[in-house]
Amino acid sequence: MGSCFSAESRSPIPGSPSSPALGIRKRKNSKKKLGSRNSSFDYRREEPLHRIPGRLFLNGSSEVASLFTQQGKKGTNQDAMLVWENFASRTDTMFCGVFDGHGPYGHMVAKRVRDSLPLKLSSHWEVSITNEDVLREISLNTVGSINSEDTAFISADEESRASVDLEDTEKIPEIFLTLKESFLKAFKVMDRELRIHANIDCFCSGTTAVTLIKQGPNLVIGNVGDSRAVLGTRDKDNSLCAIQLTVDLKPNLPAEAERIRKCRGRVFALQDEPEVARVWLPNNDSPGLAMARAFGDFCLKDFGLISVPDISYRRLTDKDEFIVLATDGIWDVLSNKEVVDIVASAPARSSAARSLVEFAVRAWRYKYPTSKVDDCAVVCLFLDPTANGISTSSSFKSKELQNSVEQVNLLSTENNDDDPPEPNCLDRSGTVRSSGKEILKEGNEEDSLKHEDLNMDWSALEGVSRVNTLLTLPRFTPGKEDKKAAAARK
Repeated sequence: MGSCFSAESRSPIPGSPSSPALGIRKRKNSKKKLGSRNSSFDYRREEPLHRIPGRLFLNGSSEVASLFTQQGKKGTNQDAMLVWENFASRTDTMFCGVFDGHGPYGHMVAKRVRDSLPLKLSSHWEVSITNEDVLREISLNTVGSINSEDTAFISADEESRASVDLEDTEKIPEIFLTLKESFLKAFKVMDRELRIHANIDCFCSGTTAVTLIKQGPNLVIGNVGDSRAVLGTRDKDNSLCAIQLTVDLKPNLPAEAERIRKCRGRVFALQDEPEVARVWLPNNDSPGLAMARAFGDFCLKDFGLISVPDISYRRLTDKDEFIVLATDGIWDVLSNKEVVDIVASAPARSSAARSLVEFAVRAWRYKYPTSKVDDCAVVCLFLDPTANGISTSSSFKSKELQNSVEQVNLLSTENNDDDPPEPNCLDRSGTVRSSGKEILKEGNEEDSLKHEDLNMDWSALEGVSRVNTLLTLPRFTPGKEDKKAAAARK
């Protein structure tokens, strides 16, 4: 398992500015243009992003996709999502992704990754295709060494994925080899950009990212963190079933824990949540991050946390109906099968994502009435654009789902959104955990969080507003500790 020290921290900043070529008339704007050029990518492409046809990032739908996100009860919505049709100027290609931010600036990190990562991925892919002949020769000569070196950190489960990575190169489509390299480069450059970003403090803030590129029947997925992708497909009996396409990259996975410990990071769970493994600094009980890979979170990047994606490939068939990408606000309360059944039973494709989020919110209130509902973001990608309905069994609901619907609906009518009863408390694997100090008060969460995000001085051992992601923030304010030490000596 190679070195896990952050390569990003030791790499020079690409794209150093060069001002002499600018004319006198452009000198006034030269500083602004140069400041925005942090890497080899031309970020002027990002300015008209919202005008690009087929690029959806707000609640809505298209002929092939449905998107919906809803703020929870913990403050600003830190989830982001994206569907990009005709991706990379290819009519048969789509990009989809969901991003779950955490930490005081997690919402900014998630949106930045949502906007920048696809551009980087597209650019690297274009370069790869331009040099297609060279890459083909390189891949044939070095595929063995690439797989042997990358399997340890690209695959979270070495035993289950080794057989896939070490298959005959003839059985592995060329698009996978090309996109695998593009994913690795784009994720690395994205994390490097976050490290040097002038306006986003990513020291104790970060985001997950589960992303996919679909080109024809080829599906390539790149995943960092604990968001998840699930496929709704038909089995031999033509029954709808769920296939999990990604691995939740938690610190308790053997390969992840081993890498973190080799880099002097610590992995353990707290007594009050024994099922939630967290990542800790070597000599400080912080930050307690509940995932093994993430963008940002640079306080842990030299201690085992990485942003290298887990990359997988699947060839889609006629039996595959849709793919659901969602943040852990969905998966914490619903199983893969329940999610697939809910999407399949939606009255229309356009409302599938919204139906899933609304059901998850009701499930939160039913299963964890004393816990605050988490943010939820869902992307539903439908694989048969010619179908009129969600699926051939759009009215189908499993017995398990029907029972869940009845229980949740019953609770909703009884409680009527009043103060919930006290029987259950949340016992789950979340992302940010408060340290006992409540940052926000009920009723003014959104307004106060927006103010605090920009002005609050986040120092060590202070809790954060996002419950169950980070335990504490190991960020020390210069001068503050010196004053405390001096006072203690007196």
